[in-house]
Amino acid sequence: MIRSVAVPLIDDFAMFEFGVVCEVFGLDRSYAGLEPFDFRVCAIDPQTPIHSPIGVALTAPYGLEAMEDADLIAVPAATIRDEYPPEFLDALRRAHDRGAILLSVCSGAFALGAAGLLDGRDVTTHWRYAEELQRRFPEARVDPDVLFVDDGRIITSAGTSAGIDASLHLVRRELGSAVANTIARNMVVPPQRDGGQRQYIDKPVSDCEDDTFSELLDQLADRLDETHTVGSLAERVHMSTRSFSRRFVAETGVPPMQWLTTQRILHARLLLETTDLPIDEVARRCGFGSATLLRHHFDAEVGVPPTRYRAAFART
Repeated sequence: MIRSVAVPLIDDFAMFEFGVVCEVFGLDRSYAGLEPFDFRVCAIDPQTPIHSPIGVALTAPYGLEAMEDADLIAVPAATIRDEYPPEFLDALRRAHDRGAILLSVCSGAFALGAAGLLDGRDVTTHWRYAEELQRRFPEARVDPDVLFVDDGRIITSAGTSAGIDASLHLVRRELGSAVANTIARNMVVPPQRDGGQRQYIDKPVSDCEDDTFSELLDQLADRLDETHTVGSLAERVHMSTRSFSRRFVAETGVPPMQWLTTQRILHARLLLETTDLPIDEVARRCGFGSATLLRHHFDAEVGVPPTRYRAAFART
């Protein structure tokens, strides 16, 4: 379980990626009923300003010793370099050796690779840097097509907003859907983008920009227990089935029924974590109709059956 988060910064750090981990883990959301994280921004020398490529500099309040007992080490993007500060790499290795979770955003994966932590792992980074990451660290398995990869205690993400997806995924994994949904709601971002893939490697899904489709998706999210078909959805937006299917994929990245199944699985996860409803009732409320159908889709997408998921993640 994550209670403390350390964010080590080095020169030429990326402001947005740094802001992502600050936004997810650094803000006090006790007003929303969440316990604040023990959040620490640290640097090799806390007395020396750290510079970003856009000319903004900041001074970290902690030295690298703040990483020594943190549950999560979040490594933002920084300019890729041939050599990283040895003190920084040593601190990453110590964190990994004692069992901490490490999260990298965008090019932050290069720091983890330089510390020798990516060998034999499935990883990702921004698609522009994927070939370079694979060249530098040939023992890693680099996937340039995903938003993020959860490889247990090391989570790597692609560029910019993919860091939000990876961070919220990690919150969901460690603290539950209710906490992740609360943070996402306050950030005004989707609580999870996974494109219908399995839990641990998530494919990108485009944000919906068309107002007509955005309204439809909001309505569907509130009516997951109802029966929907491609034809009935197309009729609601006054389109032919073929045109609707094509536009839906263009807007969301996945076919209509796949999107609907993913949303139903997300809702099922929340109910399994936060209620003691029988599996049959969870299936009904999520629109699967039967426990058998829920088990089939849940196991295919999450990787474990609903009962085992509840045993692992239910909140007492």
